[in-house]
Amino acid sequence: MSQTQALARKWRPRNFSELTGQEHVVRALTNALEQNRLHHAYLLTGTRGVGKTTIARILAKSLNCETGVTAAPCGTCAACMQIDAGSFIDLIELDAASNTQVDNMRELLENALYAPTSARYKIYIIDEVHMLSKSAFNAMLKTLEEPPAHVKFVLATTDPQKIPITVLSRCLQFNLKQIPHIQIVDHLSKIMVQENIQNDTPALQLIARAAQGSMRDALSLLDQAIAFGQGNVEEAGVREMLGVIDQGYLFDLLDALTQKDGLKLLSLADAMEAQCLSFDAALQDLSALLHCIALAQTVPQAISEDTPEYTRIFKLAKAFAPEDIQLFYQIALHGRSDLSLAPDEYAGFTMTLLRMLTFMPDDGLSNSQLLPASSVNSKPPVDDGKPQPASAQTIQPSSRTAAIDPSALEWPQLIQQLKLTGMAKMLAQHSEARLLSAEKIELCVPDVHKHLLEKKYQDKIQSALNTYWGQPVMLNFSVGNVTGQTPVALQQRAEEEKQAKAIAAMEQDPIVQELIEHFDAKLIVSSIKPIQK
Repeated sequence: MSQTQALARKWRPRNFSELTGQEHVVRALTNALEQNRLHHAYLLTGTRGVGKTTIARILAKSLNCETGVTAAPCGTCAACMQIDAGSFIDLIELDAASNTQVDNMRELLENALYAPTSARYKIYIIDEVHMLSKSAFNAMLKTLEEPPAHVKFVLATTDPQKIPITVLSRCLQFNLKQIPHIQIVDHLSKIMVQENIQNDTPALQLIARAAQGSMRDALSLLDQAIAFGQGNVEEAGVREMLGVIDQGYLFDLLDALTQKDGLKLLSLADAMEAQCLSFDAALQDLSALLHCIALAQTVPQAISEDTPEYTRIFKLAKAFAPEDIQLFYQIALHGRSDLSLAPDEYAGFTMTLLRMLTFMPDDGLSNSQLLPASSVNSKPPVDDGKPQPASAQTIQPSSRTAAIDPSALEWPQLIQQLKLTGMAKMLAQHSEARLLSAEKIELCVPDVHKHLLEKKYQDKIQSALNTYWGQPVMLNFSVGNVTGQTPVALQQRAEEEKQAKAIAAMEQDPIVQELIEHFDAKLIVSSIKPIQK
């Protein structure tokens, strides 16, 4: 029984015309070969799997093809076939990661002085060249300064910053790009036709996204998907293989946000936890979805009509204001970076969702929904010499502030009356009041959130305060240490207290205690959720 060759090896490009995604490099090398303007040392940089070694081998064939130096090697002569097979005696490939010492480099360079055995040029391909020691680089430098006419170096690296500038300056450098998602999908689709394997486009899109710009990784994942699906490559199987979040969950989460339904958000998070889905991956995919929605809002033509869930993306684009999507995107990114600091992934994920819900604008609620009926009337408030709020048709204070002692003000309660939205609300929620009166307010923002201190957000808070008090208020912001009294911190402590009480209630429940005592049961603390009232 013959062994099946891996797709990454079987479909490795044999000439420049078969390369995908590196047109800028192909064009430059093609022109140089056609005009016989050859350099003695080439440096190929780029992330894994984008074609560095492949280009190096094609270049070796171009220089040594028996038809002559050409941009289109024949592929059938002895030199081309031996290079493809890895048996060409004048092509020396060295992995610098396992040959870092100067002695190895000196031996290699001494052999470079001798003429090729049978080829036009002796080609040295040094992979991960940045791993060479300083002494090895110094040894190489002399040969690069005065190279023999019959020697060509092709250096490849994923980290060009570690290569000495003296070496860089003597190489012709090409930066290979990560291959665009759409080109990977197109290439995989062509391979599936050639291999006669049943597949669907969404499955190939998932593989391309997981490959992160690496064609080699994409082909390896495709091999894995073929095996996983027993010869078929379909979306459900690939999603399961990669552990990718079902996009339906993400759309449902955003739908719940449009309805401001906190219970639905937590219910969806519970369903995701029950399926052991990665909340880190969920936040990553949620960020990607929010990016698509932002594009749909600002540059709708950028979203292709064959994009999965095209209709739902544009439905959500209409349901949210652009600034809300920008805010959710920032919250999702911060939530993902903070996930390792959370008590557990479930808590970190749900806290991120609750943060989105907290900063949702209240524009859909009328004044009568926000305030007691007695507060909404046409009668002006009694003038008792205290600062009076603006009319109820703009921003209404609560009934306790109709004639308030400024010393009794509390910043979290005041924020609720200002009807701030988006990033301005987020800035207010992450601020702690150092001084609070009807005439002057000083707020401190912790260093970790200083990026919120943009002037336009400060101006929105200033305007809301002026309107609320019906007079100019002096507002100052500073960055420094806070004592934990920001509205967000207070809310988080309240949630933690609710959680602690829920756990204590379960631990003290007689039935639970009996189960533990008689049946050796264990209480799974992470599954306990406080009742939402």
